[in-house]
Amino acid sequence: MGRFLHRHRGVTPYLLLAPGIAWLAVFFLVPLAFLGYQSLQSGSLGNYSFTWEFSNYTEAFTDYREQLFRSFLYAGIATVIALALSYPLVYWIAFRGGRWKNLFLLFIVAPFFVTYLIRTLAWRNILADEGAVVGVLRDIHILADDGRLLATSVAVVAGITYNFLPFMALPIYVSLEQVDPRLLEAAKDLYASPVQSFLRVTLPLSAPGIVAGTLLTFIPAAGDFINAQLLGTPQQSMLGNVIQSKFLELIDYPTAAALSFVLMATILVALLVYAKVVGTEKLTG
Repeated sequence: MGRFLHRHRGVTPYLLLAPGIAWLAVFFLVPLAFLGYQSLQSGSLGNYSFTWEFSNYTEAFTDYREQLFRSFLYAGIATVIALALSYPLVYWIAFRGGRWKNLFLLFIVAPFFVTYLIRTLAWRNILADEGAVVGVLRDIHILADDGRLLATSVAVVAGITYNFLPFMALPIYVSLEQVDPRLLEAAKDLYASPVQSFLRVTLPLSAPGIVAGTLLTFIPAAGDFINAQLLGTPQQSMLGNVIQSKFLELIDYPTAAALSFVLMATILVALLVYAKVVGTEKLTG
């Protein structure tokens, strides 16, 4: 085998790629093609036939545009909040954490040791009407005496932010950890203030981590349905909730498949626009 690879060096990269390509083909492309096939079917109650039913897509946009908009709104707000919370945190860890860096990073990753569902259910208890958070907010008159957090948009966004915060924090930390301290010293020697040094040196060098973090947070958050289902009401339902209901409860596979493609296509368009705005070089670092 080694002699064959040595004699056919041009084939080696393709051989190394083959297992990954095969995995993607079997577990991504094939299911995706079948999903596309389902999205063009018509019928009811599990009796479906392929009829090139493109109306499934038009109905997906017209009937569920509110849920689609809400999905992107909640995901966008959660991404911005996660960035605002993560950047100062990992900045301090990267430049001030010292020998405790690994411990602090463990605290960020620790929630992943508990399943996604359990973490979200825990937020139900935290934000419950009889919980401590609501009690404190009522005492300081931020909430009315009959005000609540659970079953509101605030609860859904809070849950999404919490669950996807590590996806934002870790890429930013990696970028900050790679910043050469000598560059900051050079900026100081050139009489740059701490704010100027941050804006002209640290922030640009950490931009790839910010871009990666926002993508890793926004994309799964836009398709999430657990937080809206457990922390909200039907008034806070996202497109993921509609897809889940169509697939598992109403057995409306064509509409669910069409909605899935609509969500994927919309996320892809948003990604292309985002890449155009920030620059493709920041997507690759």
